[in-house]
Amino acid sequence: MAIQVNMGASLMCTMGVAPSSLVVLPQNKTIAESKPAANIMDHKPFVNILPFGMCKSPANPAVAAATAAALGVLTPMPCTPVTPGPWTPGSATVMIANFPALNNSSKCMCAFAGVISITNPGCTKVMVP
Repeated sequence: MAIQVNMGASLMCTMGVAPSSLVVLPQNKTIAESKPAANIMDHKPFVNILPFGMCKSPANPAVAAATAAALGVLTPMPCTPVTPGPWTPGSATVMIANFPALNNSSKCMCAFAGVISITNPGCTKVMVP
C-alpha cells in the first residue's frame, strides 16, 4: 500500500542536480499528520514544485544555448520546472478536494524531459490504496 504525500515531501528530478520539496497549500482542506495533504493537482511550478538547483537536460532551451556556447560541452543552467500535467497515477480510491490523493509512487513529467519522483513522502503513518 502506498503512503500519503503531504507538505514538505522530498522530490527529485532525473534532470535536476539537487532535491526539492513539495509545497501544498491549505486549499485542499485535508490534513495528514498535522500538515496539508496533497492531491494529483498539486503540480504547479514555483507554487507546488520548486526548482531542482541546476538542470542538465538538453531539451531545456537555456541548457541548449549554454551548451552550444561552450562548443558542445554540456553546461547545466538554473532549473525552471515546467509541469503541464498532473501527477500520475495517484490513489485509485482516496479523494482529496475531488481529485485523487497523491501517493509516494506517483510521478510528474517535466516538459524538459525530466521525471519528478517522490523520495520522501513527508508522511509515515497515513496509507492510501
